[in-house]
Amino acid sequence: MEMAAPTCYRHPNEPTRIVCQRCGRPICPECMVPGSVGFQCPECVQQGVRQTRQHSLPYGGGRSANPKTTSIALAGVNVAIWLLLLLTGGYGGVPMAYLSLAPVDVAFGGAWWQLITSGFSHVALWHIGFNMLVLYLLGPNVEQIVGRWRFLAIYFVALLGGSTFVMLFSHPAGATLGASGAIYGLLGAVLMLALKHKGDVRGILTWIGLNVLLSFMWANVSWQGHLGGLLGGVLATAAVIYLPKQYRRFQWPLLGLIALAFLALCGFRVLQLTA
Repeated sequence: MEMAAPTCYRHPNEPTRIVCQRCGRPICPECMVPGSVGFQCPECVQQGVRQTRQHSLPYGGGRSANPKTTSIALAGVNVAIWLLLLLTGGYGGVPMAYLSLAPVDVAFGGAWWQLITSGFSHVALWHIGFNMLVLYLLGPNVEQIVGRWRFLAIYFVALLGGSTFVMLFSHPAGATLGASGAIYGLLGAVLMLALKHKGDVRGILTWIGLNVLLSFMWANVSWQGHLGGLLGGVLATAAVIYLPKQYRRFQWPLLGLIALAFLALCGFRVLQLTA
């Protein structure tokens, strides 16, 4: 038995099978406004105009004048630390011992800063080159949707997620370094944004799948940091984009809770190692 077509939310007597691409409400031909993808209802069009006029973004962030600036600044910090490590002896230099992440250092030396500094430390040229290239390709795309500060929050939560998985699942005496956790977090962010906007996710899923596979196949690659960063990016991005507009004030508390949860897991690992 064929179901009756829904009616336009503005004209209850007009049956239609067309829905607004932004809010999902049924709209009749009289109400539908062509958009970049599909049709939108008049209210969503007006809301979009107001957001554009006020330079606001869909999830509460402010529009960046140049969304590439933040990614370039992050890359600059990474390059500066890379040069520092090269000038002080690379793998054998003293700064490496302080900047890379070794669970035993956090547990017995109190080196909690390594959870963050390890995400800005590289030695191999190919390592920093690949990470910074992906940061430059993905970072601006994420920032222009969620805004600068939310982009930075996603980046650092993903970095912390990668460090947490290193603490939990890596050899306690091993040393891990690199921005890969944060970079995988950006891959997770792009995936979540594509899902939210009903885009084609096959490309990003293929890219993530190949990179995760290579993480387990290549020697001296931290699959722990990669998977932890991916999870951190997915969780942080979900906290930003899936809250209804009236609850958007809870974005930052949720991001803080995710970061605290990762820190709590690191604390649990420290207790295990020192018991």
